[in-house]
Amino acid sequence: MIPKVILGAGPHATRRTIGYLFGKGRANEHTDPHLVASWNDFAPDPGRSPHRHPKEVEAQLAAQLDQPVRMLGDKAPRYTVWHCPVRAAPEDPILTDAQWADIARRIVAAAGIAPQGDGEACRWVAVRHADDHIHIAATLVRQDGRRPRRDHDIRAVQREARQIETDYKLRRLKPGDGTAAKRPTSKEHFKARRQGQSVTPREILRTRTRRAVAAASSDSEFFTLLAATGVMVRPKTEPSGDITGYSIALPGDTNRHGQPVWYAGSTLAPDLSLPKIRHRLHDTTPEPVAARPADPWHQATAATELIPHRLTHHNETVAQGQLVALGATLDLFPVTAPPVARAELERAAAAFERATRSRITADHTSARALRHSIQRIWHDPTPDRDGTGLAMLLDAALTAVAFAVHWHRTHQPAQQEAAAEQTLVHLQAAYGHIAEPALAHLAARSPGSSTKNRYAQYLRQTAPEHAERILTDPAFDALTTVLAEAETAGHDATTLLDQALNQRTLNDARNPTRTLTWRIRRLSQRHTPSPHAQAAKTRTTTPPPTTPPHTATPPQPPQRR
Repeated sequence: MIPKVILGAGPHATRRTIGYLFGKGRANEHTDPHLVASWNDFAPDPGRSPHRHPKEVEAQLAAQLDQPVRMLGDKAPRYTVWHCPVRAAPEDPILTDAQWADIARRIVAAAGIAPQGDGEACRWVAVRHADDHIHIAATLVRQDGRRPRRDHDIRAVQREARQIETDYKLRRLKPGDGTAAKRPTSKEHFKARRQGQSVTPREILRTRTRRAVAAASSDSEFFTLLAATGVMVRPKTEPSGDITGYSIALPGDTNRHGQPVWYAGSTLAPDLSLPKIRHRLHDTTPEPVAARPADPWHQATAATELIPHRLTHHNETVAQGQLVALGATLDLFPVTAPPVARAELERAAAAFERATRSRITADHTSARALRHSIQRIWHDPTPDRDGTGLAMLLDAALTAVAFAVHWHRTHQPAQQEAAAEQTLVHLQAAYGHIAEPALAHLAARSPGSSTKNRYAQYLRQTAPEHAERILTDPAFDALTTVLAEAETAGHDATTLLDQALNQRTLNDARNPTRTLTWRIRRLSQRHTPSPHAQAAKTRTTTPPPTTPPHTATPPQPPQRR
């Protein structure tokens, strides 16, 4: 059950609200508007007065609601109307008018609008014009002339809604922590629908802003990238010349006066205000390096593979920084993915956005390597020639998101946990479209049977708990290809297998063969040891222990679905 508080101001706010509630709606969706409850249980009902003109009854009802406000004259508060739509979930049973009336009384009592048993409380009505929701409208002056005590009314209403869900056996929503992005209003939804759009301008702008933040290394670059996506940008400049904020608009999205509809960054999401963006960019600015930069796809994969360890072994601020960086990684995927997987990856990025925000201050410095590699890919988004760069990064991200689900479950931010779970569903749906072509391309170059048997024998010796599953997997041919190509480049295949198996346990991998393939692929493209170094290593290497270290039973991590 979703309640939403809206405040109305101006001398005609009450009349305007009542007119909307008993009107046809913006898309003719109001089919039978009528009162289900009111402050005195006998307020005039424009929907049930067949012998009078509805507009006349609407005016009478608005005047009665407004009476305490008008008695104050110039001393009336700025906001005079408290409007709260309350909507049930689509799968919930249809409630009766009497049940909705009870819900309305509980909501106004929780909000401080009309505490139970208070005869001098604010005047209010509850209007139903659909099976699944009501609208509560109240005036914000009590009948004794005082203001209602509605401190933290939004949180109080949300708490009461969770209790109502339990009492009426409705779908139970996840409690929030106040860090969610603002949802599009019904007005924004109706406007988008009239224009034939499936998403609102607010949602489009939030996605483009997130991507610009993920790709930028400075606030000036952030504004440049934002404008490059077709967004209209209006910086907020102080008399000193300092830029302290910004607003953005979507071309073609105008109000009734033909002017652009501007959104401040902070109204799109709490973490998209300019001060917070600057803080994030400053903390993740890469340190200068003299060496030639490595493949950014491999760097991003290596950094993403560290996220599970940092979520489970570091403090909350480091973990929060990892989640933010993981969100930026997911924002990258739709830009680099083939069209067949793009829609699912966009849904994954949109879902995980909620999992990146909490009341924990993020330590962004721990995610500097991941962010830097993501920025490099943003500026050159073409994956490597056979598509394995994107596939191996997505494989690592799947594991990281699974650990994010576990982390949120442990720390009890329920909405973030649900968002991470939903992200996994979309990522897994996209993974096949991306991984299968890359694996097929590798498998087409698999070595002969004698080479495969040699690799299989070593796997049985070193990873007996995973060997049969790996050897019978169709992706085994791709694994043998990357091992054979690594040997051709001068690597020792058994050494690479040892390194890949010891990087992290395969117990939490949904497909150990694919995970091992991507690890070998990444390790084999590092600097190849010289023949002299390989000979020296052979002379100094001691025989392997009977039980390799990676066969020990590790602590059980969360399972990827």
